[in-house]
Amino acid sequence: MLLELKHVSQSYAARKVLCDLSFALNTGDIGCLLGPSGCGKTTVLRAIAGFEPITGGEIVLNGERVSAPGFIVPAEKRRIGMVFQDYALFPHLNVAANVGFGLHGLSSVERNKRVEELLQTVGLEGSGQAYPHELSGGQQQRVALARALAPCPNLLLMDEPFSNLDVELRERLSLEVRDILKQQGATAIIVTHDQHEAFAMSDMIGVMHDGEIQQWDKAYNLYHLPESRFVADFVGQGVLLPGKMLNADQVEIELGTLHGEVSGACSSEGLNEVSNNGGEVEVLLRPDDIIHDDASPLLAQVEHKAFRGADILYTLRLPSGNRVLSLVPSHHNHAIGEWIGIRLEVDHVVAFPLIKSAGS
Repeated sequence: MLLELKHVSQSYAARKVLCDLSFALNTGDIGCLLGPSGCGKTTVLRAIAGFEPITGGEIVLNGERVSAPGFIVPAEKRRIGMVFQDYALFPHLNVAANVGFGLHGLSSVERNKRVEELLQTVGLEGSGQAYPHELSGGQQQRVALARALAPCPNLLLMDEPFSNLDVELRERLSLEVRDILKQQGATAIIVTHDQHEAFAMSDMIGVMHDGEIQQWDKAYNLYHLPESRFVADFVGQGVLLPGKMLNADQVEIELGTLHGEVSGACSSEGLNEVSNNGGEVEVLLRPDDIIHDDASPLLAQVEHKAFRGADILYTLRLPSGNRVLSLVPSHHNHAIGEWIGIRLEVDHVVAFPLIKSAGS
């Protein structure tokens, strides 16, 4: 275990920014803190780096406690590399000098060898004499990554590293950076609000909300087995449909009865709350749970369609007035208002106790 955060809290005056936050990252893994603006993810990164003190809990790096209330190991003694949102390259230094800036204690031959090795790794061999203003945004990002990796840090921290790039370049570079980090055997944490970026780069992802980690898990589980309504809503797309728990393995909704182990807040641990609520729940249905099937007796009306190239995301209105989403290959091009056949194909049954409005 390279990094552990144990019940970490942080406050500014009376305002709590982080609340009892815990997670751990193994050596060689890439972790991600994913969440909306203002959820506290950058504060976590700054606390790990040693730029911010904490008011509760502790941070352990490589088996050594580096932060606790009233105690902090200075940032420069943590062997942590940092890639900033704006790259923070030195404009008066060329690429080679930027990459080699933190290589203290090496001979010029060793330093030059390390710089050349890293420029080749990030795909910028032969660019050592260029200056940052002569490079594209993607190339500057690679230089910033090479500079952070040069001293062989214990941990690499990346704060919204691709936010200044266009969508296509972000997607391509996130995959390239993952490959580079894995090739170097680096352990890293990335902060982002973009779930596609998180999915492309990370081994483990922590979904954050109001200073708390709602779930620290693999991308597959965050999408298919969310533990809270916030995670279900923030990760991917989907709708919550009213239902009733028949037993621990069956949930009835208007489209039929779902069979299988129920996860989410209505798993076996949460059944008492559901029972006290008359068994009423809300069931998460993802677009890939609703299959277009002309032969099915279940019908839904096309209310909206979003063409995505290979597929179309349909918003479908059920006879009850409830709506579901369905992702359909784009050669099934149906008109707004058309009724189409659908069927359920739910591999993961996720349910949450129904939240009743006041007076209901």
